[in-house]
Amino acid sequence: LEQHACAGVVRKKLIAMAMSRVASRTCQLFSSRSALPRAAGLRAFSTSDLKRTLTYDEHVKEGGKLVDFAGYAMPVQYEKQGSIHALSIIDSTKWTRESASLFDVSHMCSIRWTGKDAIDFVERVTTADVRGLKAMTGTLSVILNEAGGIIDDTMVSKCHSKEHGEHVYQVINAGCAPKDLKHFEEQLGKFGGDVKMNVHWDDRGLFALQGPKAVQVLQRLSPATDLKSVAFGESLWMPVGGTDCLVTRCGYTGEDGFEIFVPGDSAVKVWQLLVGEPETRLAALGARDALRLEAGLCLYGHDLDEETTPSEAGLAWVVGKARRAPGAKPFIGSEKVLAQLADTSLYTRLRAGLKPLSGPPAREGADIETLDGQVVGKVTSGTMSPCLKEKISMGYIQKPHNKQGTDLQVVVRGKRYPAKVTKMPFVPTKYYKP
Repeated sequence: LEQHACAGVVRKKLIAMAMSRVASRTCQLFSSRSALPRAAGLRAFSTSDLKRTLTYDEHVKEGGKLVDFAGYAMPVQYEKQGSIHALSIIDSTKWTRESASLFDVSHMCSIRWTGKDAIDFVERVTTADVRGLKAMTGTLSVILNEAGGIIDDTMVSKCHSKEHGEHVYQVINAGCAPKDLKHFEEQLGKFGGDVKMNVHWDDRGLFALQGPKAVQVLQRLSPATDLKSVAFGESLWMPVGGTDCLVTRCGYTGEDGFEIFVPGDSAVKVWQLLVGEPETRLAALGARDALRLEAGLCLYGHDLDEETTPSEAGLAWVVGKARRAPGAKPFIGSEKVLAQLADTSLYTRLRAGLKPLSGPPAREGADIETLDGQVVGKVTSGTMSPCLKEKISMGYIQKPHNKQGTDLQVVVRGKRYPAKVTKMPFVPTKYYKP
């Protein structure tokens, strides 16, 4: 998901401003504007009118540079002088790939679906094959409108707990949550079965511990738990420093890692325990956006929207096989989506990776052209990759120009630069399997 942020957030000016402290040797490799994703419309401001996560004071304590992110005061990076967590966004991205980084993603919205018809309802409003999931496993899915456009991307898990028995646990993007919840309320009114929506938002902590050493950190805080047997996408209830938490092996960085759902009264305690481990560094929105783009993951509102179908987005796999079978119960938008899955001629553009070969990074909104100047696409995300030290972009390109190896050009500030269509992810993913 983390797959996880919504329209109009991590882009343009503020992240570039936040790079002003990058070490001079790093600046020789990257300019502060070209190295990183820029944050659209973000600015320094008073946070008094914004929502705060349960660990807000911890961010302030570490010099978090706070921005308005989906209505929450969230750090874009940490700047406390002398702190081990005061990394540039480039260094924070690299640390995540090499060790373990801790992100506060508590702004995201969780929903627990209960009742004997909960699975049927969730399968109505998403493309997930929930019934086919094993207990305590999850999958990325999408919420669609009637035309097959993506309202939001979402994580859906089949869970079990002593208190609620079997239920469905779902996570949706913070910026999309108001419209998602309204959509669900409308669909509940039409559904009429035994299903209840329990929203958990600001009453719990949600922390993403990401990187190859994340498992060492979490194992140390829960020595009785066998994390070697937990595959990417699986969940379990486990004690973290004595607090019972719902933990899912997943993330939005392309690395191994965990998302940890923590009861509200223990959120700060668990956060401090995770921060206190020697492998851990705090990370924030700036590094998170660079990491997900290197991993070829979508950001809602930029790479996904209500005019884009799963097939166009390269997400056909989120439509479970059982949902495509003859006679399967329809989901919202299924008529168009299933038609596109059966006949690829019904859509003419595809999300693709792109590497500009010279000039500045091609960022959101840049035209993609053939070598003779025909516009065949648009960039939706782009940056200078901190790990590859290369310019990377993704966007939607008309067929057949989307094929890997195709030579194209991008238009940046009125100038044309050569680019080549390339496979994604740009940086190999490291999702764990036992």
